[in-house]
Amino acid sequence: MQTDPPGRKIDRAIGASLKELRQSRGQSARWLADQSGISAAMVSRIENGLVSPSIGTLAALAEALEVPIVSLFREARTDHTDYTLVRHGEGLKSTRIADGHSHEYVNLAMHARKDLRFQARQVTLLRDGGQPPTYVGHGVVFVQVLEGEAIYRYGQNRFTLRAGDSISVDAELNHGFVEVLTPEFVFLTVQAERP
Repeated sequence: MQTDPPGRKIDRAIGASLKELRQSRGQSARWLADQSGISAAMVSRIENGLVSPSIGTLAALAEALEVPIVSLFREARTDHTDYTLVRHGEGLKSTRIADGHSHEYVNLAMHARKDLRFQARQVTLLRDGGQPPTYVGHGVVFVQVLEGEAIYRYGQNRFTLRAGDSISVDAELNHGFVEVLTPEFVFLTVQAERP
């Protein structure tokens, strides 16, 4: 079985995206040629994946279709993608122990790519579980409170968070829960950062 060189796969992906975008607007290749200033023959060759269009050509086509240029690359994929499906009540359960404190958490998702690390966890803190740790890191952290009430520290700021509240912070400043006000406190935390 012979495989296409990477450039040919991208050319075909760009062509498929271009054709789909054009057809979804009910427009002909001739219309796109007139609007973009690209010849109808070239539009046809691009849509059929027969040529590698220049950035200038792609920009003209995207402008004619009134879409960002990146829309023309939406069919270009990596050779693999990962997904994580966690059913209700499942996930990798863990316990974190730090300086007289321990808390339970469930890993719901974790992805590591060359350009991004992403983690999602459901965490349960107990009021009598000791002082929760604070963190300093990279990227962005999002917290959504599911049950209970606690005080969250972000730098010098303190926020009382209750069920339904959420906060997102730049992880490079000291952050974390400093006091649990109800017997149990449950929250979802999502962190995304460059590796």
